Amino acid sequence: MAAERDALSRVPLASDNERMILDIIRRHGAMARSTITSHTNLTQQSVHRLVEGLVSRGLLRTGAPIGGTRGQPSPTIELARDGASAVGLSVNTDSVILSITDLACSIIVEERLDLQPCDREKTLRAIAVRLDALLAEHHIRKDTMAGLGFSMSGFFVSEDRAFNAPEPLSDWSLRDLRPELEHTFGLPVWLENNATTGAIGESMCGVGLWCRTFAFLSFNYGFGGGLILDGKPFHGFHGNAGEFSGIFMPGESERRPALQYLLARLQENGIGIDSVDTLRRDFDPAWPGVEDWLAETMPQVDRLVATLIAVLDPQAIVFGGQLPTELGRMMIERVHLPSQRVHRYGVGPKEARLVLSETLGDAAAIGAALLPLKMRYFA
Repeated sequence: MAAERDALSRVPLASDNERMILDIIRRHGAMARSTITSHTNLTQQSVHRLVEGLVSRGLLRTGAPIGGTRGQPSPTIELARDGASAVGLSVNTDSVILSITDLACSIIVEERLDLQPCDREKTLRAIAVRLDALLAEHHIRKDTMAGLGFSMSGFFVSEDRAFNAPEPLSDWSLRDLRPELEHTFGLPVWLENNATTGAIGESMCGVGLWCRTFAFLSFNYGFGGGLILDGKPFHGFHGNAGEFSGIFMPGESERRPALQYLLARLQENGIGIDSVDTLRRDFDPAWPGVEDWLAETMPQVDRLVATLIAVLDPQAIVFGGQLPTELGRMMIERVHLPSQRVHRYGVGPKEARLVLSETLGDAAAIGAALLPLKMRYFA
């Protein structure tokens, strides 16, 4: 019975063609109904029928026609923001971020909870209480929710998507979390590591608005990433595509760009920063230890960037996660790109743009909230 419910909870809430229509309007915003057809492989009659069905179900709404057109103007069509919603939960080693989004993929609320998530059961109870309060505060009915996206640092180690998470999250590791999450929140649940949800958030609300293929570097207590290929997340066979720390040999692990090692270096130099969250909020590039950490770390970043450019050929490489903005700028400025090498005839290949995350808010929490919507409503 549980397996049957698990399967039913994850079925799309729209057909493939409906999902295509919804996704077109998500990406382009409000648009004349007559122009939707040009973005599809469907006839105008089919598009009109699909749009009417989605309007009747409360997923789309019609607006005033766009002025300045000849003949009978076509009404504008836009996503009905209150037609559906979803919640995202991002668990980091020292913080928990809760995010609620509407059908238009706009964040209704994002809240960083004052929790140390080392005790799983206690943390989940506190989150559930706060979520119920936020739903009531923002007048969101639970029956409009497509589901809950859950993200956490770590990689998957089993078919039931158990995480192998960093040591501060040992109580969350090596267990099937989905049944517990579904019981606690009363919603269907999707699980992804926070680097992949960061990439999804970036794809739908950040760099992905101008870039269809990119690599997302997630700098957290640990270090990982996610891949977006032609607008869609690439998970790999075992669900661990983008586990970039895996390219470093054991002797190099402490020189990989995981922020736990920057924390340790700062503490050695007398800077009282005890969490990644505090580092992100209070970062000062003049702190003693920052330049030493960069000197040790950037050769590994150079290798990763060169590998991604050579293997994936992305349009962009995004520096994100819990990385302080100014530290991200410093890293991007110091990357040695492959194009800086000597090439035959003096001509090298085109390369990815190196950019900071462009999401407004925490990309991992946003991506977690968008995951149920993407899986059930969008192409």
